[in-house]
Amino acid sequence: MDEATFTAPLWAWLAVAGVLAAMLAVDMFSHRGDHVIELREALAWSAVWITAGLAFGLLIWLWRGGEPALAYYSGYLLEKALSVDNVFVFALLFRYFQVPAGYQHKALFWGVIGALGFRLVFIFAGAELLHRLAWVGFVLGAFLIWTGWRLAVRGEPDVDPDHNVAVRVFRRLVPTEPRFHGNRFLVRVGSRRHATLLLVALVAIEATDVIFAIDSVAAILAITTNTFIVWTATAFAVLGLRSLYFCLAGLLRHFGYLRYGLAVLLAFAGLKLILSETPVGKLPVWITLAVVVVTLSISIGWSVVTARRERRPPGG
Repeated sequence: MDEATFTAPLWAWLAVAGVLAAMLAVDMFSHRGDHVIELREALAWSAVWITAGLAFGLLIWLWRGGEPALAYYSGYLLEKALSVDNVFVFALLFRYFQVPAGYQHKALFWGVIGALGFRLVFIFAGAELLHRLAWVGFVLGAFLIWTGWRLAVRGEPDVDPDHNVAVRVFRRLVPTEPRFHGNRFLVRVGSRRHATLLLVALVAIEATDVIFAIDSVAAILAITTNTFIVWTATAFAVLGLRSLYFCLAGLLRHFGYLRYGLAVLLAFAGLKLILSETPVGKLPVWITLAVVVVTLSISIGWSVVTARRERRPPGG
């Protein structure tokens, strides 16, 4: 069955929403208080989220067939790969705000909730525009190619909140405290509630993630415009973002060439969107999955080999 030809019934949407809500509740209950996430725990939770994401793809395979499942796995891998760039920026933001390690999970938890909401809106809006207006495919395709080029040539991203419009507006409209008050987002000062520095950091994370959401949703819509596949692939990939952060935040320097692989994937997604509006038509889903897997494998392998060579003593 073509991944774009089936419409998921309401019960499927409700079932997925229930499963995701239950997993988020378990995660929140397991990380109460100012719990510092250690590497072993982060790896265990990452395994849980990845297993859940892969298992859901298997359910789609059994339910609707191979092509929808391949589209799901392609979107899942692409969103997961692009999440690495999120992790890098989140680490810079936490460093800028000097967020204590014990508070970072709470900020990321609510950041992921917001990320899911933004992506859901972008998915339905983007899919509807692509269905109604053929030229939108050319615009989004050109945007993705430009985004890939920008990612390949950029240096370290600017995370200064003074340059972030959302943070500036938030600070102007909401009274803020210039320090942390435990892991609280709001604190009463006199007769008024003030936002703590942790809430300001969360606003910076959400505002930054909106840009990532536009990129990633557009890239997955290049694979399929089936909103159920795009949403589930995105949701299962994003839900593991917190664990991925605690796994990779200290290791990102070893993946120096990964951003070039992500740039290639964004440009490929843009080209795929443009071609879909020409006589060439949509590329087969298996080609997309193969490009994603090969590109990620080469960029990660290249990064690891280069990092080992740099650590090797001269003459060793």
